[in-house]
Amino acid sequence: MPAPGGRLAPFATTIFAEMTSLAVATGSINLGQGFPDTDGPEQIAEAAVAAIRAGQNQYPPGSGVPALRQAVAAHQRRCYGLDYDPEREVLVTTGATEGIAAALIGLCEPGDEVVVFEPFYDSYAAAAAMAGAVSRMVTLRAPRWSWDPEDLRAALSPRTRLVLLNSPHNPTGKIFSHEELREIARVCVERDLVALTDEVYEHLVYEGAHAPLATFDGMRDRTVSVSSAGKTFSFTGWKIGWACGPAELVGRVRAAKQYLTFATGTPFQYAVAAGLTAGDELIEPLRRSLRARRDLFCDGLEALGLTVYRPGATYFVTTDVASIGEDDALAFCRGLPARCGVVAVPSSVFYRDPAPGKTLVRWAFCKRPELLRDALARLEALGR
Repeated sequence: MPAPGGRLAPFATTIFAEMTSLAVATGSINLGQGFPDTDGPEQIAEAAVAAIRAGQNQYPPGSGVPALRQAVAAHQRRCYGLDYDPEREVLVTTGATEGIAAALIGLCEPGDEVVVFEPFYDSYAAAAAMAGAVSRMVTLRAPRWSWDPEDLRAALSPRTRLVLLNSPHNPTGKIFSHEELREIARVCVERDLVALTDEVYEHLVYEGAHAPLATFDGMRDRTVSVSSAGKTFSFTGWKIGWACGPAELVGRVRAAKQYLTFATGTPFQYAVAAGLTAGDELIEPLRRSLRARRDLFCDGLEALGLTVYRPGATYFVTTDVASIGEDDALAFCRGLPARCGVVAVPSSVFYRDPAPGKTLVRWAFCKRPELLRDALARLEALGR
């Protein structure tokens, strides 16, 4: 039988699978994947247990349990002043990754073009390919991860359907400024484009504040905003996400989502609803803890001689290994487990053309402080 090809052929394997296998094989500390090594708030975990014991274990409504849709709508109103009808304008998804995939499949037609800021979370290009859409890149440039508005306009064509924005941004930790968001909004309105925003790190901000694109002039009714509980509450394995937007657009996302996974994790939906309702009481301690871990790890990497681009948000920090004489981050990361007993990810995998990320490495600092200290101690071998 011939090997399968087609539009998903470039996405058959991921660097994360390779690096995780290396971590297991070498007993290395895995700072490649973005998941915490501790659980989130006990109050939310107990709410999931209570839901299971109360018999909330069968299929929920396809759009999500009403309690969670109402909690998401209340969260958007409380945090950003955005009003959404929980019945028609909020959709629960199996994590943000499915929400983004369902949005691209539901909102794009084959041949449509999607503008994406690179480096980008690796599922974006794959999901666009599933939709038969073509990705067009606008490149963020270190050290400030800035971009030229003319590059955005140059990426547009008569086939452009959608702008996909991730802010706070993985992998760089960039928070798009109000000026940048106004420019993106201006382009969307002028060209009558839809915006799809990935806001999973909305509460893990250490410098400044997150502003949803939907709050800018003309954007509420042309934006589908996606987020999830995984990052906000450190329950990444629960895969509870949501999409908010105007009813017409959310209806198209729902049409795609119902054939991907009709529904997801009923008891976890009730638990996340409880967490969102509790608000900052549960979110703020995690944010402060992660900021401290960011500083601990970034300070340690700088002490090792690495050029560090300290992030304003997210789980991740990017370094330039050229500062320690390395000229190929992919080779550096493949050799790092044997050399130091630590796993990281080369940022080149987050670019369409890997050249801008050739010497950049992404590290996850969402781990226990003692594990980060151990990793830094192991990385001292880089200087030997």
